[in-house]
Amino acid sequence: MSTNIRPDIALASRLFDALREKTFDGLGVTREAYGPGEEVAHALVRAEAEKLGLEVTVDFAGNMYMTLPGTDRSLPQIILGSHLDSVPQGGNFDGAAGVLCGMAVIAGMKQAGFQPKRDVTAMAIRAEEGGAWFNGFPGSRGALGSFKPENLALLRRDTGKSLEHHMRELGFDPDALREGRKVLSKENVHAYVELHIEQGPVLDAEQIPVGLVTALPGNRRVRAGRIVGEWNHSGATPRAYRHDAAMALAEFTHRLDLFWGELDADGTPMVCTFCTVETPEQAGFGKVPGEISFSLDIRAPEPETLDRTYAEIDRLVAEISQSRGVSFQLESRQESAPTPMDAGIREALRQSAEALGISYKVMPSGGGHDAAAFAQAGIPSCMVFVRNQNGSHTPLEQMRIEDFAEASAVIAGWAMKAAS
Repeated sequence: MSTNIRPDIALASRLFDALREKTFDGLGVTREAYGPGEEVAHALVRAEAEKLGLEVTVDFAGNMYMTLPGTDRSLPQIILGSHLDSVPQGGNFDGAAGVLCGMAVIAGMKQAGFQPKRDVTAMAIRAEEGGAWFNGFPGSRGALGSFKPENLALLRRDTGKSLEHHMRELGFDPDALREGRKVLSKENVHAYVELHIEQGPVLDAEQIPVGLVTALPGNRRVRAGRIVGEWNHSGATPRAYRHDAAMALAEFTHRLDLFWGELDADGTPMVCTFCTVETPEQAGFGKVPGEISFSLDIRAPEPETLDRTYAEIDRLVAEISQSRGVSFQLESRQESAPTPMDAGIREALRQSAEALGISYKVMPSGGGHDAAAFAQAGIPSCMVFVRNQNGSHTPLEQMRIEDFAEASAVIAGWAMKAAS
């Protein structure tokens, strides 16, 4: 038995090519959650798992488990996984890289004659891309018994039909999600590790192939922000008499950006995005804007940073309201707590990278992932990022296969020890 497990990168490369070919939409790839594209992806990966002789099962939410059995099947399993759906006209690597990493690592174990003590499973998770299809992580949270039943009524934008409808159409069981039935728990999962492309530019800019993730961000969001001032004539209203909603928003965004700059200079991770800005239909050329709407997304890996930022927002709102004679309405506020990744697994991954001579960066995640659902269920979880060019949620994703190979090797080194 070899102690030097090399992930089967040729297998992964072949599957990447097949996924692109079968789900290409003319610009990027589209793999609709609980739709034709995701179904094609699951069928391709399942066929490869069956060729490898893995045990293949599918749960009530449609998640697929491809398992190399261990010698002691009573032990909690290791899961290496991610999702196979994509955003519309997205890139080929977001999500799929984590599933194919699991496949490549397990194929490498078989080729090396490595027999794990505990089961090692590659998991293809359903419907992670909530912003595109269905919110709430129905795949991972469904398997973990933590999916919110009310989200079964959510409609998919392209079909106008509910999550429950699409699940039933494919032969899955939304009633199991409604009842909070569990397939996975901290009792039967030893650890969950998810490889994912970095969705920002940091690793590529710093010329580092691999990221070891410290935490997934929490957020504070204003879905329906509104500033109300006073409509007036743009030529006849002097500055002193104006209650300009657009200028109030401009000052708010500028001063919040200055605050962000202070955090950035101190090395405090946080991102701030005004996702939408709109004026109502009555706005037009020649008018002082009396109303403007916006949405705001604040994310950070530390709850203290979120609290500090919202305190600054409240301070700015009070000052600008008074100085400009406008009123702010910050409605539909939402928040979620940051999710730390398991420090023990991250240290073991770091040691694996060091042993292999692979460069890495310890860093927070900017986006949410299925790993958060596992960690919040009490399962030791961690993420490994792969350097990616040209961003994410775009056809221009350009993950290099050699970077994927290095990240997969780091995970394989950890998995071999964890499964022994």
